[in-house]
Amino acid sequence: MITDPIADMLTRIRNAQAVKKSEVLIPFSKLKFEIAKVLKHEDYIDNFEKIEEQKFPQIKINLKYKEDKQPAIMHIQRISKPGQRVYASKNKMPRILNNLGIAIISTSSGLMTNKEARRKGVGGEIICEIW
Repeated sequence: MITDPIADMLTRIRNAQAVKKSEVLIPFSKLKFEIAKVLKHEDYIDNFEKIEEQKFPQIKINLKYKEDKQPAIMHIQRISKPGQRVYASKNKMPRILNNLGIAIISTSSGLMTNKEARRKGVGGEIICEIW
């Protein structure tokens, strides 16, 4: 039984990149699909799609690598966990790697990066950080 599906998604991405896989399959949920949208928008993955061929729908994520075979995602870490939620107000939005990385924030306006949340003036739960 998986108690934290978001952490499972991030771990699957991390493990697939460690062995240089080109794609990874993740069980579908709306939140995971939105996280994949943010990753695609910020150019950390090549593409993603919902697959409904099996009994349960899945998300297929095509991973992105640089020219020297290094993964585009060097670090991906869950911040807010089920046992300890982490929130940030609009004034205390985190800066990841001196604004070279991103944090995915769950706000009342949907999922967005820390930079978008700062620009829109909203706070929320810090889901994960990526660089």
